[in-house]
Amino acid sequence: MNLTLIGASGFIGSALLNEALTRGHQVTALVRHPQKLAAHPQLQALPSDVLDTATLSEQLRGADLVISAFSGHAQEDVYGYYVRGFESILAATQAAGVPRLMLVGGAASLEVAPGQLLLDSPDFPAAYRATAEGAKTALERLRAQQTQNWTLISPAAEIFPGERTGQFRLGQDQLLVDAKGQSRISVEDYAVAFLDEAETAQHAWQRMSVAY
Repeated sequence: MNLTLIGASGFIGSALLNEALTRGHQVTALVRHPQKLAAHPQLQALPSDVLDTATLSEQLRGADLVISAFSGHAQEDVYGYYVRGFESILAATQAAGVPRLMLVGGAASLEVAPGQLLLDSPDFPAAYRATAEGAKTALERLRAQQTQNWTLISPAAEIFPGERTGQFRLGQDQLLVDAKGQSRISVEDYAVAFLDEAETAQHAWQRMSVAY
């Protein structure tokens, strides 16, 4: 496929980029600093600003699939910047006529009990709340619109550099935990699950989750 990956130089974005290239896809990487990405025959790296919707839509045109690993972590107003960036990416994807949009989600909007989100847990880290609220808002807005085909994939509560095992479980709106009560996934295996979905499109118009 011809994939356009927004945020390809970030923690999760770089894992998605590596997995996509390994599988033979052609990737256009949209990042602030293209020079950070190593040259690859299947890769075109372009400078991009997610808030410039008009230019972004031109950069997305012709893609089979847009993948957003946009985070906004480095911004002062994390929540506002993330939501504005998400809305721009959604609008640009629609304007470019791209048939599918996939997004890296967060774990905080997953349920730990019926009607109770991880985000609402009393010990949820304050440092991650703004990002988590932004990701939750993005999910709500995706569910409310009926024009753009989308899939959002939430990782486990803990995502870390590790091994690519190809062994994991898929879920939907509930936080997946292992026999020890832990919710974990390596970024490499998250990328495997993400590209599997990119290639098979089994979870259109919905959120899915992945964990060990």
